[in-house]
Amino acid sequence: MAIKITSDSTCDLSRELLNKHYIELFPLYITLGGKTLKDGIEILPDDVFAHVAAGGALASTAAVTPNDYEQRFEKLSRENDAVIHINISSDFSSCYQNARIAAENFKNVYVVDSRNLSSGHGHVVIEAALRAEAGMKAEEIVDELERDIVPNVDASFILDRLDYLAKGGRCSTIMALGANVLQLKPCIEVVNGTMRVGTKYRGSFEKCIQKYVKDRLDGRDDIRLGRIFITHPHCPDGDADIARKTIEQYQSFDEIIETHAGCTVSSHCGPRTLGVLFIRK
Repeated sequence: MAIKITSDSTCDLSRELLNKHYIELFPLYITLGGKTLKDGIEILPDDVFAHVAAGGALASTAAVTPNDYEQRFEKLSRENDAVIHINISSDFSSCYQNARIAAENFKNVYVVDSRNLSSGHGHVVIEAALRAEAGMKAEEIVDELERDIVPNVDASFILDRLDYLAKGGRCSTIMALGANVLQLKPCIEVVNGTMRVGTKYRGSFEKCIQKYVKDRLDGRDDIRLGRIFITHPHCPDGDADIARKTIEQYQSFDEIIETHAGCTVSSHCGPRTLGVLFIRK
């Protein structure tokens, strides 16, 4: 049974992983400097950062449209026995709602709400692809994703600066200034499909990465050790190395995979943002 796995561009998986598992992406729309462009195709995070650094306004993001979904679903549903599409959390975007509207026109298209973002969303996509490759039926894959994977993805990020969140209206300018003065680096966690502020770390970003990773992994026996993502938009090379070495101190994952966040996460969090994302048992 040929099952095609598709996802929104917000899953932040590398081109290598997408090609390996024959995963197709639907790009969100990024508006920057008066132009609306396709995420990852016509615009990259570095374009966003350069624009903001030059004094420009933050980018805004828009969901994949029902028409976009329907056009691709029409072709893919003919070419495959089934299509399973995994969306960014429905609390972050209307992508899930739009995909559901489009999927109503096809009996073999299934839509899953990842209840997550970035490579937390990406974990759900990879797990879907692995099950499809193992020959599972589409209904069984969807059931396992919704019952066993989606509720157990552990996704979080640590931010070096809050000016992107402040400019985007997600925290006050006063809070951002206070955090900068005190050298606070907040951890943003995804819980039940929405974001919340967790621990606020203090000190250099390098030291905070070590504390953050330790807090996420140390002493835990409820983690599936197959795969962990280190995901960031534009961190210096040393940041990911610190995260990797710290991961190795506390848990023995089969794979530690570094991926780069796309324009959606980058537009809201800024260049020096780093997360470790894994699946709980």
